[in-house]
Amino acid sequence: METQQLTPTPQQDENRDLGFGSKVAGESQRRLLNRDGSFNVARTGLNPLAAFSLYHSLLRISWPRFFGVVVVGYLIANAIFACGYLLCGEGALLVPENLQIGNQFWEAFFFSVHTMATIGYGNITPVGIAANVIVTFEALFGLLGFALITGMLFSRFSRPSAKILFSEQAIIAPYRGITAFEFRITNERCNEIIELHATVMYSQFEDVGGRKLRRFYPLTLERERVAFFTLSWTLVHPIDETSPLFGKTEGDLLATDAEILVLLTGIDETFSQTVHTRSSYKANEIIWRAKFGDIYNPPTPTGRLTIDVRKLHSVERLSDTDE
Repeated sequence: METQQLTPTPQQDENRDLGFGSKVAGESQRRLLNRDGSFNVARTGLNPLAAFSLYHSLLRISWPRFFGVVVVGYLIANAIFACGYLLCGEGALLVPENLQIGNQFWEAFFFSVHTMATIGYGNITPVGIAANVIVTFEALFGLLGFALITGMLFSRFSRPSAKILFSEQAIIAPYRGITAFEFRITNERCNEIIELHATVMYSQFEDVGGRKLRRFYPLTLERERVAFFTLSWTLVHPIDETSPLFGKTEGDLLATDAEILVLLTGIDETFSQTVHTRSSYKANEIIWRAKFGDIYNPPTPTGRLTIDVRKLHSVERLSDTDE
């Protein structure tokens, strides 16, 4: 019975691979999911113009990189317009003597800043048709550019996303007379997530017809869904006779390059929209015969229950006498 369970038919295996496909399952030697949820696969051969999406890229990158791109783009745009004013000739910009910086490029650059941002101090004046034409285009560019950046900022702030913190290690712990695979999570944000559902898959390399192929097996959880995700949630997969992990040792998981994939889906109560996140645990990120440390703080004087998120990763190894 056990051997039959761990040898799914091709059709069953296709339904269990989470969409990676047989090629990735058979040839990818790297972990499928990084800890941050990104995939270790990529698409090539796409039309560069069609594949590159500045909008989606600016939505996905971190806040420091986003502001870095905005600042660098702003400086480059002003430098380009400054060069345009310089190409119009020496008298294209009329600069009062008390405002002269001593360098024509910087005078043109700061005039471009005033024009693009519609500051309009009025001290430096464009002279001639060429300079005024550039001012016209720069004013339009500034209006559209700032509108786009403002919209991008709003989209980044308003876009719902899950920020769930996974424990750094998973554990194999005693559980009701058997053992269980466990990891725990908590919400890093102050918002509330409801109807949080977890899907957990176990993958390992197996010898199939002389080839090493990755096989996928669903892990049944003690609880697959919680209605309210307010503090923390320890996800538990009991390792009984029906579990793909039954009879496995730490060496077995390392030898088969085992990886446990996690997908979480819930509803952000603030936006009433579905959010999701994912991660995975490799065999060397699982601690055997251990338990999670206590994450709860003593009740407050008002009786309110709290947790210390810094203790989410706390793991205590069990001795041979521990049950």
